[in-house]
Amino acid sequence: MQLADLRAAADRIRAEIAKHIVGQSDTVDLLLTALFAGGHVLLEGPPGTAKTLLAQCFAHTLDLNFGRVQFTPDLMPGDILGSNLFNFQTNTFALTKGPIFCDVLLADEINRTPPKTQAALLEAMQERGVTLDGKRYVLSPRFTVIATQNPIEQQGAYPLPEAQLDRFLFKHVLSYPSVAEERRIVAQHGKGTRPDSDNLGISKSITPEELTAAVDLASTVRLPDEVIDYVVRVIRATREGTTFELGASPRAAAMLAAAARARAALDARDYVIPDDVKALALPALRHRVLLSPSAEIEGKTTDGVLKTILEQTEAPR
Repeated sequence: MQLADLRAAADRIRAEIAKHIVGQSDTVDLLLTALFAGGHVLLEGPPGTAKTLLAQCFAHTLDLNFGRVQFTPDLMPGDILGSNLFNFQTNTFALTKGPIFCDVLLADEINRTPPKTQAALLEAMQERGVTLDGKRYVLSPRFTVIATQNPIEQQGAYPLPEAQLDRFLFKHVLSYPSVAEERRIVAQHGKGTRPDSDNLGISKSITPEELTAAVDLASTVRLPDEVIDYVVRVIRATREGTTFELGASPRAAAMLAAAARARAALDARDYVIPDDVKALALPALRHRVLLSPSAEIEGKTTDGVLKTILEQTEAPR
């Protein structure tokens, strides 16, 4: 596969998703970037903005197995991972796999479950494997978590700890559609019915072999030394001063670089440019930093401070 083939495949994926999803092109682009960079995505937005349908369409057009978990306060780790159950006919224990054994896992309203259950995803997200009763099971190499959370309702919510937030490559904040887009949504989906999740009318855009080749190709994109220095300067700037109580981690720098590689590949370039880093810095860092109390009192926002850092950090020419 060549870079031009990868870009053509990405265009087909976008076109198929657009059959059901109106707008959200920036969200689709971030999902594609995360897929080719081997990362996970946290989607934050109000209800009814097609987060679930988008994840279903994304998995379907990529010919990936889709799994879904609705996170609730009474959800247990075994409900996600699975458990060994005793078979009385054979007098042996047999593994009943949970929904995590899939390619694309939609973790719906992930902040609705206690930290004990949230932590069940940590090993899977970091190492693409899970350990049950001392035995390790390997997940799909394409295993990707698309998690959602509602920023409006906070009653009964359990904010994700920093250790788990750091496992997400991107945190993307969805907004309401424009007037024109909302009119198209009403015209297209206003019949009161929605497509069957198993029959979305979406064609497969890429084969598993092509997807593997595309992911491998994205990892070969050249990352110039001057861009590496630029990434490090941006990350270290989040740890300087008193604006952020918690700055971005070294893992954030490595994942931002990997994402920049994937974005360059999607643009059919075999090298990363500073604009790749700038375009992905906000979704890659906004969940990895924590404003200090004094900055909050001054009315500063995380995105606003990150934009200032990007403006003040000299980029290579």
